[in-house]
Amino acid sequence: MEPINLEPHYSTAELPGKCLKCLAEQQLDGCLRQLLMERGEDKELRERYSALLSFLKSPGSKKLRDKTEEYLAQGQDVTVKVYSQAGKMKYQIQVGEASQVQKEEAE
Repeated sequence: MEPINLEPHYSTAELPGKCLKCLAEQQLDGCLRQLLMERGEDKELRERYSALLSFLKSPGSKKLRDKTEEYLAQGQDVTVKVYSQAGKMKYQIQVGEASQVQKEEAE
């Protein structure tokens, strides 16, 4: 499965923002619509749906949401990466620009 990158942002005059939970729910809804249209035959799409659902239901997702809000309040760019490693779902917060990324991992 390809990693899923969620990039939460605060709202500005030019762009509406989305919190981490809203982004994950939006992608989950999109996956569900596609799965229904394709009758669930796309394995990668099913895995993506399961990964997003796992993320939203995970006990650590609230902690990740709080942490991303903290970084956003400091004016930093944040990306949360959802991926599978050795059969386990992993979540990683990347803070800052690509050249100066600070990473934190959670399960």
